Amino acid sequence: MAEVPTAMMIQQWRRMTFLHWRYPVDDVRPLLPEGLTPDTDDDRVWVGLLPFLMDEVRPPRLPSVPWLSTFPETNLRTYVRGPDGGTGIFFFSLDAARLPAVVMARAGLNLPYRWSRMSMRTKGDLTEYRGSRFAEPRGAGYRLRVRSGEPFPEPELGPIDHFLTTQYRLYTVVAGRLVSVDVWHPPWALYRAEVLELEQDLTTAAGLPPPHGAPLVHSSPGVRTRIGLPRLVR
Repeated sequence: MAEVPTAMMIQQWRRMTFLHWRYPVDDVRPLLPEGLTPDTDDDRVWVGLLPFLMDEVRPPRLPSVPWLSTFPETNLRTYVRGPDGGTGIFFFSLDAARLPAVVMARAGLNLPYRWSRMSMRTKGDLTEYRGSRFAEPRGAGYRLRVRSGEPFPEPELGPIDHFLTTQYRLYTVVAGRLVSVDVWHPPWALYRAEVLELEQDLTTAAGLPPPHGAPLVHSSPGVRTRIGLPRLVR
């Protein structure tokens, strides 16, 4: 994909872990806004839980502010097709540890950000992510310990690996209208990873059943991204 010509935000996404489960389409479809349909794989749809470190968040041509621009974030997302024929991501939730970032994202793009108490600790190839929402009565959250392994050789990566990690558009609803936002980043350097511990109820908080079975796992050191301007989907 060509680089976004006009970016409203530049970000670094670091120490990313991708966890994905397959869900029946009927579990996901009712949670999507009008105009979006699940992007299916063999009559199933993928749901991803992605914890990472957001870093160097800034508008173009402006410096980042150290405390404000670096914080843990965790996304719960699925993959959709829009009425414009495009494909992309729809977020069920985005947890972040900085209240100003939550407020701005909700106000600007109506993204379902939640202010959460979060941490990310790394030691060698081990990473531990933790999160718990402040405002929800039961404190929906997660704990994940994962060990990163060797890089995936490119011949071992199949279409589904690329599909789950090379999405360049998100959809959201602003003022009752469906909009899309393009995102540019280079290809992920994907590594093998092993889940050592996982507890989470973000899926049930989003209205999904608990996932079944072990997730498909990838990890990556990260990428630099450019976030484009929102556009009305016609």
